[in-house]
Amino acid sequence: RAVGGAEWGRPASATRRGGAPMLAVLLVTHHGSECSQRAAQTAVALAKPHGAEIFTICVKEPFPYGAVAELQPTPPQEFFDAQERTAARNVRAVIEACDMAGVVSHAKTVEGLQAWEAIIENALEQRCDLLVMGSHGRSGLSTLFLGSETQDVLKHSKIPVLIVR
Repeated sequence: RAVGGAEWGRPASATRRGGAPMLAVLLVTHHGSECSQRAAQTAVALAKPHGAEIFTICVKEPFPYGAVAELQPTPPQEFFDAQERTAARNVRAVIEACDMAGVVSHAKTVEGLQAWEAIIENALEQRCDLLVMGSHGRSGLSTLFLGSETQDVLKHSKIPVLIVR
């Protein structure tokens, strides 16, 4: 599966002014959670009637070098291998759902210090029309302390974002 942009075939169903399709490429993130799985199912359901393609990514955490690394019980290579196995499993779940629905898909695992930056960067590279993300639905203090990649993507993305709970 080649990952590309301009060479991708574009469906002719729903179009914008000038003939460009409204939903040609969707990006869905998957980090292994139940809400990510629901987001992937929603993306497939949206893509199929529009003839859109799905690009899926899973963002891996970098190894915590520095003072924190001393507390890390896992050696760096084991850490990287485990991260890659998990990320590959996550994107494979989306690819399998796409294959079952007959939706063209592309997958990639990326390392990123800030997941939201990697998500937006990849969406821009692939010229995505829509980002589809899952959300745990946290609010208030739990979001403040736990953070929310979805919230950060919403804050910084110029591409429309569909949040699935």
